[in-house]
Amino acid sequence: METSEIARLLAPFVELSHDQLRQVSTHLDLLLKWNSKVNLTSVRQPEEIITRHFGESFFAAKQLLSAQATAVVDVGSGAGFPGIPTAIFAPHARTVLIESNGKRAAFLNEVIFALKLSNASVFAGRAETYSQNAADLVTMRAVEKFDNSLAVALNLVKSGGRIALMIGQTQVDPTRKLAESLAWSQPAPLPGGHSRVLLVGTKPVTVE
Repeated sequence: METSEIARLLAPFVELSHDQLRQVSTHLDLLLKWNSKVNLTSVRQPEEIITRHFGESFFAAKQLLSAQATAVVDVGSGAGFPGIPTAIFAPHARTVLIESNGKRAAFLNEVIFALKLSNASVFAGRAETYSQNAADLVTMRAVEKFDNSLAVALNLVKSGGRIALMIGQTQVDPTRKLAESLAWSQPAPLPGGHSRVLLVGTKPVTVE
């Protein structure tokens, strides 16, 4: 897909540089190539992949990431959303993509190599076994067994850090009840008209 068309489709979500648009184009090409062999996404139309997957991810990155260095962990990264767009949008953010499926992890590594994303890396394992430093920001989108995944993801958020969820509007209240100790923001509607929102929770600061 031409970068001009990608820019048009992403206009409601974010404005990107030419180099960033080329990275999106490369990620899309690899996704379409791999998706015929590995189930990365049920969305098959390139235009819909741009608006639903890339668009949501870039919108969240724009809302969440400032210019300061940030450690980001994307739980259940799958085809790389929102982790890869996060790394594209914020080259200063150290972004770890957690993916337990071996073939999907291999895909993510190929994308990172092709896009020359020096700030991104893949942890090919279960989030429960990830033992690096806690992150400033943990993201999660379209994961299986949401309740269990949320509990695991919360353990990866540092004191005073945030968790960002891209979920359906109907999931907002149950999610808040699952993690009542967090200070939850008002859900921000995601552009695109799919009744999906960005919900952000801030973890309480613990005194050592």
